[in-house]
Amino acid sequence: MIRIAAVGDVHAGTDSAGTLRPHLEHLSERADVLLLAGDLTRVGRPEEARVLAVELADVTVPKIAVLGNHDFESGQASEVREELERADIRVLEGESEVVAVNGSKLGVAGVKGFGGGFVGACGSEFGEPEMKAFIRHTKGVAEALEGALSDVEADLVVALMHYAPVEETLQGERLEIYPFLGSYLLAEAADRAGADLVLHGHAHHGQERGVTAGGIRVRNVARPVIQQAYRVYCFGDQDDEVSCSDPV
Repeated sequence: MIRIAAVGDVHAGTDSAGTLRPHLEHLSERADVLLLAGDLTRVGRPEEARVLAVELADVTVPKIAVLGNHDFESGQASEVREELERADIRVLEGESEVVAVNGSKLGVAGVKGFGGGFVGACGSEFGEPEMKAFIRHTKGVAEALEGALSDVEADLVVALMHYAPVEETLQGERLEIYPFLGSYLLAEAADRAGADLVLHGHAHHGQERGVTAGGIRVRNVARPVIQQAYRVYCFGDQDDEVSCSDPV
């Protein structure tokens, strides 16, 4: 059994000290790893990342994260990453990590992701240089995800990102902002390279559950969606998602 605790969009600020830690008290007993799906800080300042690191200090299982758009707001994303990694929170961007869990290997490939939209209502690499740059960035991120997933050798593989890869988990958000919430290119990358689960955040008003065209389960773990400090997803011997007790 592999138990994955996940949450995104915690938006830690300098005034967040002591607010998250009490809800994580029993996480290490309930899960084998903690995955953080971006927007870890409020405005991307290193001191906010430092607060979050302290809040997570008592979580003794491996902690793996990607950054989100909020973590880039102050132009200090590198410093935010450094603060988190100094506290043993592995931050991925086009990279992967493999951890041993109960005699099995869990592989996590991560990217922040980006926008662009979904099939039938997406941006294209045409026209102004700014539009071309927007879509090229999304394509580059999707390629990095595919590469990271392809490099993973594990019994269970998770694609971790901030932006959404499918429309299903965006339902509840305004249609007009779908192109800024994610891109179908992320789902296509996961389908080509293969994964057992995709986790993302970003869509505060979306839905928890979705699936890629290739059949990979997608879960939106933005904190406003799961309405808990984290959600636990469990996988049995056949890599089938099974019922887990909800955390406090």
